[in-house]
Amino acid sequence: MSMAIGLRRGRAEYVHYLRDRREVVGSLIGTVGVFVALARWQAGVPVEGTTASRAVLMAAGFIAFSVFSVALMNLPMTIAADREEGALLRLRAVPGGVRAYLVGRGVSLLAQIATYVVLMLAAGLAFAGLSLPTAVGDWFTLAWVLVLGTLAVVPLGAVLGVLLPGPRNAASIVALPITGLMIVSGVMFPVTVMPAPVQWAAQAFPLYWQGLGLRSVFLPDSMLAAEIGGSWRPVETAAVLGAWTVAGLALAPWVLRRTAARESGARTGAGRRERLAGAGR
Repeated sequence: MSMAIGLRRGRAEYVHYLRDRREVVGSLIGTVGVFVALARWQAGVPVEGTTASRAVLMAAGFIAFSVFSVALMNLPMTIAADREEGALLRLRAVPGGVRAYLVGRGVSLLAQIATYVVLMLAAGLAFAGLSLPTAVGDWFTLAWVLVLGTLAVVPLGAVLGVLLPGPRNAASIVALPITGLMIVSGVMFPVTVMPAPVQWAAQAFPLYWQGLGLRSVFLPDSMLAAEIGGSWRPVETAAVLGAWTVAGLALAPWVLRRTAARESGARTGAGRRERLAGAGR
């Protein structure tokens, strides 16, 4: 029952997202638009020591980053807003409410991510010289890397959403660390140009591994000269993304239930009054 409710809610949320032109356009400019500008700038510039274009490297990296940013920026802000509006408080009175809420948010987010991936692939084909995979194995790799990469970060985004102080501060809190991860994770240039401690730190997070998996699909083997260990490391990619997925799926429902249990009508009302007071200034 809660699964069916969650699926219907997720579909409704995605339709609402598509109808919000300002949000859609802003999101596209922030991801696809930035990628196109950088790809045009770097078109024809090879990665040092290889024959691959930096624009193709960026294409693979920005596809991974689009998943990462939707899950760790859009989702936390949405959940933080729901908490202030009292949505988490109402989950306490609905049997299976937490599960239905998470399913709904997950379905909506997966649909948004699918939209971004299609647009990024189209932009890569048009502006970065990206080539779609021709081998069945490459399509399979693309599918499992995107699925595992999404599952690895969506629960983390849900946890961040319930821990953030509020939606107004969410963007400023999460933007800096996410931008830092993008810089050190091989999204814009090979991670091997970074100092060894930074390389080790980048490998602790799923963005690096999702980017590596996508690079293995879209980039030639000549790019292995710019990768850690000179290998695409598919087994390690699956293991790290799988570990983040298992940990997140175990942690997110528990954190959400505890947060819903701590919410009170008085606290929600105080947050709403504070928000209205801030809007009136």
